[in-house]
Amino acid sequence: MELTQTQTQTLPQQPQSWLRRLSWFDWAYAAALLIGAGVALQLYGGYMDGYEKAILTGAALSVAGLGWHWKPVRVLMIVLVGVSLWSISLYQGELARADKAFFLKYMISSQTAIMWMCFLYAMSGVSYWAGLLARADGLTRTGSGFLWSATTMGLIGLMVRWYESYLIGTDVGHIPISNLYEVFVLFCIITSLLYLYYEGRYATRKLGAFVMLIILAAVWFILWYTFDRGAHEIQPLVPALQSWWMKIHVPANFIGYGAFSIAAMVGVAYLLASKGVMTRLLPPAEVMDDVMYKAIAIGFAFFTIATILGAMWAAEAWGGYWSWDPKETWALIVWLNYAAWLHMRLIKGLRGPLLAWWAVVGLLVTTFAFIGVNMFLSGLHSYGTL
Repeated sequence: MELTQTQTQTLPQQPQSWLRRLSWFDWAYAAALLIGAGVALQLYGGYMDGYEKAILTGAALSVAGLGWHWKPVRVLMIVLVGVSLWSISLYQGELARADKAFFLKYMISSQTAIMWMCFLYAMSGVSYWAGLLARADGLTRTGSGFLWSATTMGLIGLMVRWYESYLIGTDVGHIPISNLYEVFVLFCIITSLLYLYYEGRYATRKLGAFVMLIILAAVWFILWYTFDRGAHEIQPLVPALQSWWMKIHVPANFIGYGAFSIAAMVGVAYLLASKGVMTRLLPPAEVMDDVMYKAIAIGFAFFTIATILGAMWAAEAWGGYWSWDPKETWALIVWLNYAAWLHMRLIKGLRGPLLAWWAVVGLLVTTFAFIGVNMFLSGLHSYGTL
């Protein structure tokens, strides 16, 4: 039986496959990443073992896929790669040029870029709060712009710092996620990116002011650690960290930490709104509840992966998967805490202020597991002390 034109127009449209939704720019972006990874393998593959080559290839594929799913990442990666390569070229193989070349000294050496990151995060926090309190979309949009800029500068700083470590010596060179200074920079970057994703996903910038509180606390620590302790100086890796496991264990951990931090800050906003404070300034309770859930779910997934990777690393380094070291014990406490949170929400259907309070308290537990254990307890992980 033939369909009339009217009947044809009323038929439901089949959703276009995700491959068909990709533009030529998406394919060019992915190709550039893979070509870049190939060039890196060609130039430096002799210094890598099989695991490190797999990590590099997997990272290129993951960032390509992320850029397909979340379009702003493509621009971020283009700027990051372009500026980082420009900065590296300015060194001309001499670390001393960091204090001689104008752009290195004032903009894109590793430490200068990280200081710019701190300044831009501060401007982002001011803009988000001013926009929230004044109900000015233009100011919150400015805050979002500062946040993207700060995150880009932080990534540039880490990439250039990686290169600088090799200029000091091939035996010193390492990925810059090995001490508290470097991982606090990483924490700011990951937390910002996670929040920016949710900001776009839920089409609201009203939670940016609260998320910036935890990022600015990390910025304060970076500045204190830099100027009071001189922690920005690149140091050789301690023997326990001289492993390819660090390249995947630490980033997975900090995706978890960043996601848990966002959930806690959204929990604070939720609790204020539930008490009638700033209710008209914040998103609906359903939106905040969903952001908390999504953040804890993604954080729990990555924290689980990081814990498994950590156990495998421990087996290689110390001969056993688990030793009830204080860091391991508190990691288990964090894992159980968020497992229980997800159980209560998904299985028991719990909602409301109790889960928000739980998310806030959970961050305190996570903070102690992250830095408190290093400060107050001793064990196999004592290399991260202040």
